[in-house]
Amino acid sequence: MKIYEIKEMNNDELEKRIAEEEKNLVDLQFAHQLKQLTNTAKLNIVKKDIARMKTILKDREMQAAEKAGSDNKEGVQS
Repeated sequence: MKIYEIKEMNNDELEKRIAEEEKNLVDLQFAHQLKQLTNTAKLNIVKKDIARMKTILKDREMQAAEKAGSDNKEGVQS
């Protein structure tokens, strides 16, 4: 999954997709343990996709917190 595809999603979609990918990762790890996984590179790809999605989600949370913090500071005068 490309970063621009992740940025187009809203927060709810991202959270759902993260949960799906984490389940997928568990399934892939199980298949790998049973020697049924032929393409082991999928493990790293899924891990990196999850990390990308969590990073974008965290960035959005930090931006929202910054904006809320700056709104509160503007209303306060010394």
